[in-house]
Amino acid sequence: MNVHTDMILPKARLIPVYFDPGRDADFDRQLERLTELLGDAVEWSKPIPLGGVPGEADAVVFPQLLGESYRRVADFKALRLPILILTSEFGTLSMWDWEILAYLRSNGVETLAPHSLQQTRMICAALRVKRDLRGSRFLVFQDQPGEGEQASIFKRFYWWEDECAQRMADKFGVTVVRKSYRRLGADAQAISDEVAEEACRACSLPMKEVAGRPLRSAVKLYLAVKREVEADPMIRGVGINCLNESRFCDTTPCLAWSLLHQERRLTWGCEADTLSMLTQHILGWTLDVPLMMTNLYPFLLGDAALKHEHIERFPDVVGDPADHILLAHCGYMGLIPPAFATKWSLRQKVLAIVDDNAVAVDALFPTGPITLAKLHPSMDSFSVTEGELKGYVQYPGSHCRNGGVVQVRNGRRFMAELISHHYVLLAGHQAEDLETIAKVFEFQQEHKA
Repeated sequence: MNVHTDMILPKARLIPVYFDPGRDADFDRQLERLTELLGDAVEWSKPIPLGGVPGEADAVVFPQLLGESYRRVADFKALRLPILILTSEFGTLSMWDWEILAYLRSNGVETLAPHSLQQTRMICAALRVKRDLRGSRFLVFQDQPGEGEQASIFKRFYWWEDECAQRMADKFGVTVVRKSYRRLGADAQAISDEVAEEACRACSLPMKEVAGRPLRSAVKLYLAVKREVEADPMIRGVGINCLNESRFCDTTPCLAWSLLHQERRLTWGCEADTLSMLTQHILGWTLDVPLMMTNLYPFLLGDAALKHEHIERFPDVVGDPADHILLAHCGYMGLIPPAFATKWSLRQKVLAIVDDNAVAVDALFPTGPITLAKLHPSMDSFSVTEGELKGYVQYPGSHCRNGGVVQVRNGRRFMAELISHHYVLLAGHQAEDLETIAKVFEFQQEHKA
């Protein structure tokens, strides 16, 4: 499931910290081990003494802790950077440091103390993503969001509010750049059929069901978006208000998102959902696991969910139906990049809301343990639920031609704590790692269901 990418994140900048009266041989040996273990992911700065003023960095690292820590709480607090504890020869915390860490925590000093080298590397990856986001851009194509198709639904979404974009800028340093979808659609249609057909021949994805104008239109939109991305090296994600403003284009961006993720690991945003984009970007680059975005239809939602998906009943399941959720988006499971799919194909569109020429992705996500996650609108936490993707269900002629069925531990609690109909689906149980990532991003709390 590896993907090619020409986007390279910066290294995490770490400053080693030692205790006065000076560095000793144990400190230097441990720092040398850490340099070897973490390799090219880390850029090391010159060590400083505790009490010194750290320069620009993503975190400070203690390769060694001493009993003097109990008398230096004020100096720990003055560091004002994430504090990473890597005191064992294996690139983790040492068990002998638990008393010190508990004491620091009781005095308001939080630390990152990984128990495995994998977790240490994940923290470094999160630090890299956190720094890279500062000054980056999410490009969104929309004109008058909420004013087009199904206005009564689309006018409710927080991700289009100026407040949402401002919070993303304040918290993460990400700028949301808005451009005209009408103009993008026109630019795509202006691309010649010959250029589109040449790009089609170069594509190795399974697209046998789609040919002629529908395929050319999908490829033209991909080429138009690609030009925009290539013109700005700071773009980390792209979204389009593809359903609500579908009148501006004769296709959908499903193929474009698939190809751009395959080529450069670009983060995508169905319906221009910037909160889902930011969630995907942070977790995708930090955890490096298969992920996707889709709609949630808890069985507890009953007729409201069934009507929207044009189905008569939820599928039969083993266990309490209240603990189950139907996953579906744009007629199928949702936009799954080819690298993350166990089966992938491009098909003709399902939804009436888009042009008859449009396309959709019919793909399968790996079954088994999964995690549902999304950034809270407050930008101070993740909403996180672990579960299991049990399998797939098909409803011919509906808006759920191939949807997923997920079981969670407590469906009623899950319903009570939902923050959106859009969630990011991650392979595996990731709640523990999301707690660590939340600490790196200095979130206040994590909402779990």
